[in-house]
Amino acid sequence: MLRTVTVGLDGSPESRAAAEWAAREAKLRGLPLKVVHVWEPLPEPMAQAPLLGAETQQHWSERSEMGAPPAEGWGRIPREAADGIRMRHPGVEVVMEQLSGRPAEVLPCAAKDAELLVLGSRGMSGAGGFMVGSVGLAVVAHAERPVVLVRAGEQAADEHTVDPAGVPSAAAPFRPVVLGLDSADPDGSLIGFAFEAALLRGTSLRVVHGWNEPPYIAYGMPPDLEMNAHIAAEEAAAVSEAVRPWRQKYPAVDVAEDSLSGKAAHHLVDASREASLVVVGRRVRRSPVGAHIGPVTHAVLHHACAPVAVVPHE
Repeated sequence: MLRTVTVGLDGSPESRAAAEWAAREAKLRGLPLKVVHVWEPLPEPMAQAPLLGAETQQHWSERSEMGAPPAEGWGRIPREAADGIRMRHPGVEVVMEQLSGRPAEVLPCAAKDAELLVLGSRGMSGAGGFMVGSVGLAVVAHAERPVVLVRAGEQAADEHTVDPAGVPSAAAPFRPVVLGLDSADPDGSLIGFAFEAALLRGTSLRVVHGWNEPPYIAYGMPPDLEMNAHIAAEEAAAVSEAVRPWRQKYPAVDVAEDSLSGKAAHHLVDASREASLVVVGRRVRRSPVGAHIGPVTHAVLHHACAPVAVVPHE
């Protein structure tokens, strides 16, 4: 079965930016784009709110009882979006799917057979960062396929270097892809996704690994330079060992390895300022406590300046 690049669309600026990113990704991968629009029935307390007015309340109540979306306007958002994508991205096959239910539950199921799922997220004020809401976090935590978060306002040129005149341009080469790697537990699906993303973009891959300094630093003791150098060498060697087979599999991808002391999330956020895509992992946990994103991925999702791909792995 041919996979698709799937995008969740609700008509918001952030979801429209996600749809544009998804269309570009679909073209890079030579895959169809599936636009999914989820209608969420009006919650019971809101359905009973007198401020809605009798006519509106009756309309929503009748439709909710039937398990159907409101008739008026249903389908307009994804249809108009699909028409616009076809016009702006010729050659990309665009299909639509309209579903009802809770987006946090429906979207992971809709993307179960997708190559990846793309969602929008509001950008924070300033240079970068996301405002990832509860729906986005829930989808990331439960999706079985990679999920990419795209900020509102994200433009194609943002992922590219500036042209010779110093002007941002989508015709210029892509910025590097950045991979956050835990050398103690490297996962092939995560590393492979990052290498493939770099190959598709014709750009380099920057592998970023953070390691903790010895505990004596916290107690104000003077640094042991010899010990630090030894730890740094060991950490760098572990990163190289994890990446070596993938260098051989993707010889066309130039790779830079950065093994840095300090918090991995901080280094990844810094690297995101010059990246076209940041790739991080999420360990799949099948336990009574439920899904878990992880502190590094959670921090990167909220503060990265570039689109972030979260790849689930065992």
